[in-house]
Amino acid sequence: MRILIVEDDVKLSSLLQKGLRENSYAVDHASGGDQALELAAVNQYDGVILDLGLPGIGGIEVCKTLRHEGVSTPILMLTARDGVPDRVTGLDAGADDYLTKPFDFSELLARLRALLRRAPVVQPRVIAIDDLVIDTGSQRVSRAGVPIELTAKEFALLEYLSRRRDEVVSRADITAHVWDENHDPASNTLEVYINRLRRRIDREGWTPLIHTRRGAGYLLGIPPDA
Repeated sequence: MRILIVEDDVKLSSLLQKGLRENSYAVDHASGGDQALELAAVNQYDGVILDLGLPGIGGIEVCKTLRHEGVSTPILMLTARDGVPDRVTGLDAGADDYLTKPFDFSELLARLRALLRRAPVVQPRVIAIDDLVIDTGSQRVSRAGVPIELTAKEFALLEYLSRRRDEVVSRADITAHVWDENHDPASNTLEVYINRLRRRIDREGWTPLIHTRRGAGYLLGIPPDA
C-alpha cells in the first residue's frame, strides 16, 4: 500500500518514512502543500498522512482541495493543536481521522490500518484465500497451517493482490500501489518479486494461487477455469 506523508518537520517525517517502510508500506514524502498537491495529481495513493501546520498552502487547504478534486483517498491529519474546534475544522475539511502530536507510532499504524480497511470497500483484517491466511495487522502469513516468512516488500505485494483477490491486476496498477516514486517502471522488479512469492506461496503440492495473465497482469486466487 502506498502512502503520501505531508510533513515539514524533517525529523518527524524521517521517522514516519522509516517506520512505515519497515511495516511494508511504500512511501512518498512532501514537505509542503504545493508539493503534496502535485504528487497527489500524478500518483495513486492508498492513504495520506497530512500535517495541519504546513508552510505555504496549509493542511486544511490541501485537504479541501483534494476533496474538491474528487480524491477519496483516506486522510489522517496530524496536528499539534488539540482543541475541539481544530479537530472539527480538520474533519469538516474532509479528513477521515485526526491524531494529535506527540503520538505513539503504534497508534498511528493502527489508525492508518483502520482507514485502509474502510476504503473504498470495507476490508477484513484477516484475509483468507483457499488455505492461504494473511493477517494484515500482524503481517503474518500462513498456508495450510504452515507459517510463511516474507520480506516487507513481498508482504506488501501479497497484501495488495489479496485486497484485489480474484481480479486481474495490471502491472501498472501494482507498481503504483506497492512501490514509491523512485521505482523504475521499466525494470523487471515486479516479475522478480512475483517469482519470489510463487516460491513461498505456491509450493509443490499446493494449489497454485498466483496466476499470470499475459498482457493483462496478475491474479491471486483460484480462477474459474482452474
